[in-house]
Amino acid sequence: MLGTAAFKTVAVRAALTWTVFVIAAVVSSVLVLLRPIGQRLSDLHIYYGAASTVNAGRPLYSYVAENGGPFTYPPFAVLLFRPFTLLPEGAVQFVWLVATCLAVVAIARAVGRGLGAGPLAVAAMACALLVSAPVQSNLRFGQVSIFIVLLALVDAMNLVPLRYRGILVGVAAAIKLTPLLFVVYFLFTRRYKDAARALGAFVACALLAALVLPADSWRYWTGTILQTSRIGDLASLGNQSVHGMLLRVGVSPAALPLIWAGLIAVICGLALLRARKLQASGDHVRAAVLVGCATVAASPVSWTHHQVWTVLAAMLLVATEGAWRRAAGWVLLAVMTLSFGAVLRGISTYPGWQFLLENARSIGLVLVCLAGFGGAAVVSARRGRTAVAFVAAALVVLALTPLPAGADPTFKAYSAGDLTNPRYFYFSADPLPGEPVRFLVRREKTKVRVNGVAGDSVAGLRFTSAPGGLARTVPLLSLDSGMRTFSFRSANLAHGRLEALAPDGAVVAVYTEF
Repeated sequence: MLGTAAFKTVAVRAALTWTVFVIAAVVSSVLVLLRPIGQRLSDLHIYYGAASTVNAGRPLYSYVAENGGPFTYPPFAVLLFRPFTLLPEGAVQFVWLVATCLAVVAIARAVGRGLGAGPLAVAAMACALLVSAPVQSNLRFGQVSIFIVLLALVDAMNLVPLRYRGILVGVAAAIKLTPLLFVVYFLFTRRYKDAARALGAFVACALLAALVLPADSWRYWTGTILQTSRIGDLASLGNQSVHGMLLRVGVSPAALPLIWAGLIAVICGLALLRARKLQASGDHVRAAVLVGCATVAASPVSWTHHQVWTVLAAMLLVATEGAWRRAAGWVLLAVMTLSFGAVLRGISTYPGWQFLLENARSIGLVLVCLAGFGGAAVVSARRGRTAVAFVAAALVVLALTPLPAGADPTFKAYSAGDLTNPRYFYFSADPLPGEPVRFLVRREKTKVRVNGVAGDSVAGLRFTSAPGGLARTVPLLSLDSGMRTFSFRSANLAHGRLEALAPDGAVVAVYTEF
C-alpha cells in the first residue's frame, strides 16, 4: 500500500502527465487544422463526401473525392457517417479530432486495466500512443482506424457484459473487414457464443446496409471488395503489411499469392496459438493485442494509421518482465514513432540497409506475431540471448545483401495523367545541344524525385535502383511544345543508374551521379 505522501506524489505526476497529453493533443489537432484545405483530414473528407453522395441518391462506389480518393469501406460504414452530414464539414472535423483523442484515452485505460496499471502508467501510455506515427496519422487523415481498434480491443478483452461479448467485433468488422480475424480467435479460445454474436452482428449490419442501399451493397460484395487497386499503390512504403513488403521485395505476380498465403498462414497461426495460451493464463490484454497485430500483418493493405496495434504491442513488451523483451519494446516503440528510413537516410546508402530501415515496422510486426509476449515468447535468458543474436545476424545479412530494383519501396514512374501536377513535373528547361538528357533532382524526407527532358537522340529511358536489379522503364511524355519530359521517384539514388537509350536500344548515356 502506498503511503499518503507517496500516493499524493503519484497523483501529482499523473496529473502532470495528463496535462502533457492535453497539450500534445491540442498542438497535434491545431497543426492538422492548419494544413492546406486539400490535405486536411482528407480521409474524413472522403467519408463526408461519400455520405453526401448517398444522401443525394447517387451511387456510393462511383464517388471520387477531389484528391482522387474513392470510398473503400463496406456500405454499412457510410450509414454511420450519414448523420455527420447534418453538420458543416468544419464542425465535423473538430468533433472528429476530439473523438480521436478521447479514443486514445479509452484505449490507454483499457490496456491499463488489463495490466492492473496505476493512473500514472495509464497517462504515460496515452502520451506514448498519441505521439506515435499511427495515431498522428489517424489525426492527420481523419481516419476511422483508431475506433476500430477500440471496439475490437474492449470486446476481446472481455470488458463488455457477458451477454454482449462479440457484438462490438462484429460491428467493427462491418465497418472494416480486418477484425473478422477476432472471430477465428474466439473459436480458437472456445468462446463459441462470442464468435456467434460477432458473426451475427456482422451479418445484421450488412443486411441493414443492403436494405437501405441495395444497389451499393450488391456492387460492393460482388466486385468492389476485391478491387484493392482502389485503395492506392500497394507497393508504396506506407503499406507495411506482409503483402506490401513482398511487393517491394520484387516477388513476381505469379508467385506472390502463394508465397503471401503461406506466410500469412504461418504468422497468423502462430499468433493465434500464442494468443490462446495468453487467454488461458488470464492475460486478455496481450492476447487481444497479439490478434490485433495479426490482423495488420494479414491484411493486404496496412497503412500507417492501421498500425495502432503494433504500438500497443511495443508498450506491452516494455511492461513485460525481462531485459531483452523490454529492450525490444523500446526499440519497437521508437520504430513506431519515428520514420527510420527518413531519420537515417543520410547514412543508409546501401540498398539492403535502406530497405531494412524502411520496412522496420513490417519486420517488427512479424516478429511480434511470431514471438508473442512474456513466457510465450522466451522461456529463459539464455534462449533469449540466442534468439536476439539470431535475429540480429539475420537482419545484418539482409542489410548487406544486394536487393533487386523491386526492393525500392517508393519507386514510381509518372505517366501522362500526372503532367499537370507541379510536384512531379517542375523542370521546364530545354535540353542542351549534344546532351541526351537533362534533369533536376528534388530530395524529400522519404524519397527523391527526378524530373527532366530528353533530347532527340533518346528513344527511351530505364532506371535501376540497385546493382543487379531489374531495370524499370521510365516513359517519355510529349508536351504541346514538342519537348519530351519524364519524371520518377525513388527511395534512394545512391546506387541508382539511369540509362538513355537510342532507337536501336543501344545505351547512349548513363547517369549515376544524382
